[in-house]
Amino acid sequence: MVLRVYLGIDVGSVTTKLALVDENGKYVDSIMLKTAGTPVKAVQTGLNKLYEKRMTDYEVSGVGTTGSGRNLAGALVGADVVKNEITAHAVAASVNIPGVQTILEIGGQDSKIIILRDGIVTDFAMNTVCAAGTGSFLDHQAQRLNVPIEKFGETALKSTNPARIAGRCGVFAESDLIHKQQLGYPVEDLLYGLCQALVRNYLSNLALGKELLPTISFQGGVATNSGMVKAFEEALGHKIIVPQNHQTMGAIGAALLAMENHQYTNAQTTFKGWEVGDMSFHSITCECNGCSNNCEVITIVEGEIEQEHYDNIKDIKGNIIARWGGTCGRWELTNV
Repeated sequence: MVLRVYLGIDVGSVTTKLALVDENGKYVDSIMLKTAGTPVKAVQTGLNKLYEKRMTDYEVSGVGTTGSGRNLAGALVGADVVKNEITAHAVAASVNIPGVQTILEIGGQDSKIIILRDGIVTDFAMNTVCAAGTGSFLDHQAQRLNVPIEKFGETALKSTNPARIAGRCGVFAESDLIHKQQLGYPVEDLLYGLCQALVRNYLSNLALGKELLPTISFQGGVATNSGMVKAFEEALGHKIIVPQNHQTMGAIGAALLAMENHQYTNAQTTFKGWEVGDMSFHSITCECNGCSNNCEVITIVEGEIEQEHYDNIKDIKGNIIARWGGTCGRWELTNV
């Protein structure tokens, strides 16, 4: 039996997610792994692991990529659609959570809020600057308190008198946490205080001036933290829905967008196949001296390369599958 599927890939700075949906948009499978600073390897490993898990053969009819590494992932696998995270998360939530009007999304290095009305995105905001509004903030502080991140939520929920921790800045929050810790606050009160601090930071930065109406969906890796869910419910006065596949909603959305694209265009997919997981790719960075901008241009080459180092972009040989970084477009792939 062969199952027709659509593949979605979400490459973030901390984690890379891959998901499959069938031709009706129903969830099939997903996988998440650490990006670990090597997005190419993460995508390849994810493809191999997802294919190894299969219970039946897959016929991929379309591929979508999203996340901060969406362009790179799209070039590697031959994506049919490349979309931003806002669109991907909104589509996934709209399909899987009836009546959703607000999406809270917190990842490892950034956070987002998406406002929907009648299934249409009407407003959104992103935080890519303040560390106190991201999952890495909680992860780092959990390590400081010697609490496994997997136990963070359940420990925080034991709090009876949460510590009031400054949450407007990651540096101040850490200093405040250390101060409260030295005063002898119980660990559970410190942890839930951190949850409340992150929620205050999120709402004061991203949600300012926005109407957060139910149904509210909480997506991203931080949604696993039950302490964060409770803190959001207390702050907003509404029940928070955490989707079953909240960690891979971006990838699911990318897969759904690939499905929509295929159904609309009926075009043959440009997916290079599951063997991409075993291909050899190299990235080369060279400085363009064509003008005073001195742009750093990144070239992705498939297969073996003739020499290890290049000083001039023109010298790069091989099967070039992607190139970007220039301001004027001189070195974009279409001009190779």
